[in-house]
Amino acid sequence: MATEGSDNDGGGERLLSGAALRMTVLLGESDRWHHKPVYTEIVHRAQRAGLAGASVFHGIEGFGSSSLIHTSRLLSLSEDLPVAVVVVDTEERIRGFLPELDELVGAGLVVLDACEVVRHTAQAGGAAT
Repeated sequence: MATEGSDNDGGGERLLSGAALRMTVLLGESDRWHHKPVYTEIVHRAQRAGLAGASVFHGIEGFGSSSLIHTSRLLSLSEDLPVAVVVVDTEERIRGFLPELDELVGAGLVVLDACEVVRHTAQAGGAAT
């Protein structure tokens, strides 16, 4: 994997290309860590760890190990919709970040997939796309 730019403090621009690892953390939007959503804590820790980027996706329907379907279509079951946090970086950096999840993800699923980064650019202002 090729990287460009500074990656020492999480604040510099770091662009990726080539082989990478994608980490997806699947959890419920009501999961909390010290009164904050777990997905928010994961994103902030990923940034502090200097990972290339993280995105949170809000699901409209899903179920987990409980087999209870949560859906936005029924008000009574829309209280804990699925959330996916996706982080892509080098295998070494992603695997080094996994211990951070041990204390955060009590109920949820963490999946790792090999992937290839074919385009990773930064917008004006530093936001990667």
